Amino acid sequence: MPTVIVLDVSLSMACPVANSESGEVYTRLQLAVKGINSLLDYLALHCKLEFVALMTYSSLVDVINPFTRDFDQIKSKLSQIIELDKTCYEPVLTAINGFVLREWGSSTPCQVLLVTDGSPGIGPTSLKNIVQSPTIPLPFSFPGKLTALTISTPNDDLTHLEKLVELAGKESCVLRPHSDPTAVNVASMFLSMAEENYSSFTGQLVCGNLRSKISLSPTPLPYIKPTDFEMITVSMSNTIEICGFLDLSDVASPAAVSRHLVLPETNSTYNYPVKVNPNSESDDENADDGKAPSFCVLLHGALKVENMAALCQLGPDWFGILYSWADSKKKSNLMLTVLEPGSNSVPWLGNFNYLGLPKNRELEPDELFPIKPAEKRSYAQNFVVWINHASLLSDIQKIVRHARKIPDKTQHFYKELNKVRRVAISYGFIELLDRLASTLDTECTCLPGGAHPDCALQLTHAATALRKSHSRDPKNNIQPLRTSFSARD
Repeated sequence: MPTVIVLDVSLSMACPVANSESGEVYTRLQLAVKGINSLLDYLALHCKLEFVALMTYSSLVDVINPFTRDFDQIKSKLSQIIELDKTCYEPVLTAINGFVLREWGSSTPCQVLLVTDGSPGIGPTSLKNIVQSPTIPLPFSFPGKLTALTISTPNDDLTHLEKLVELAGKESCVLRPHSDPTAVNVASMFLSMAEENYSSFTGQLVCGNLRSKISLSPTPLPYIKPTDFEMITVSMSNTIEICGFLDLSDVASPAAVSRHLVLPETNSTYNYPVKVNPNSESDDENADDGKAPSFCVLLHGALKVENMAALCQLGPDWFGILYSWADSKKKSNLMLTVLEPGSNSVPWLGNFNYLGLPKNRELEPDELFPIKPAEKRSYAQNFVVWINHASLLSDIQKIVRHARKIPDKTQHFYKELNKVRRVAISYGFIELLDRLASTLDTECTCLPGGAHPDCALQLTHAATALRKSHSRDPKNNIQPLRTSFSARD
């Protein structure tokens, strides 16, 4: 999951810490930088696809480096950081919320690492006042875990920091060195945290007698669903077994819990032998990763060429979909979409346990997905849906086109006008009625000299009716204005 490293650069981080064994003296900020560097080295070795961002805070908050996979770039900027002024926690918590939401949205889990000495600060911005404030921006607006890594001694009081971390929830915790904060102890604290929170998922991808060792990035989290009486937690199995194959058009785009990149492990074992040179000293010298056969690579190529997806089982009554996804025209990857637990997570496919092999005959056109119901329901009609601005703009333009052809299109104009008006009232989008009335007034003033006189009268009447209070009732329709022109026509 993405990681935000938040480094405290207040004056208290300039406090020197002496190593009783070696006699070296470091400031707490220097120890924090050494610990972060050890964490970045661990991620570069075990989690190369991890996105990491670096922020600093004192009385102000600064984004030193946005989310990136270039850990060396973060290291170079770490060496240039200096101490500033006092500690303020509320601005940095607000900034973390906004920063993560802009980059990843509210559904992507994110790890927040708060590197500090645990100093509560003084005055109204102190940690003691912040944890009692009703406006504190915790828990985060995204599914995140807050881990406070403190450069502190065993005698330092971290009570207020622990209360702050408790407000974040989601297994958040406070860590401190086992003894005095030395370079070795601080690095050990960071590495132990990394081993616990950044362990990669490794397992086997199985299809009949074919199998391949794989890793998933990012690491899948257990699925937690609250019910009326308990919390249901489901964990993914280490064996992902392919049940069958489907056309991508049949799968479409179902609701997903998470999506992961599937990578083959270099030390995969295969169901067929690989030629080994007996004169070589080790197997590593013979196995060329680019030439070694891999079922994972074979599956990716087959799904990409055939435009199909593989339905796989992730655990008891838990399924996922494997498919080829391309982020550009030249590069594609094997992706895993994790569906919600249950055998009916894709409604139009039905129960996964009842899916079988296709029959030995050509399917009729009415047997293809999606399956239409035999009976026609009374509510089966066209609805107005505004998912994006293009849909709304299309409906407004349709009204304007009919308005320019009045009186020939008078009935069509009022029909579309009332339809858009009812939908706007249903959505609570009342401002649209005033904007639509202004649009009709503008069209009235821009009519050409050869326009029919009834056109200006109807546009003025419709714009006036949209501004009246009774037009807010969806049951009342705006009726055409009866004029001498319409009566004669």
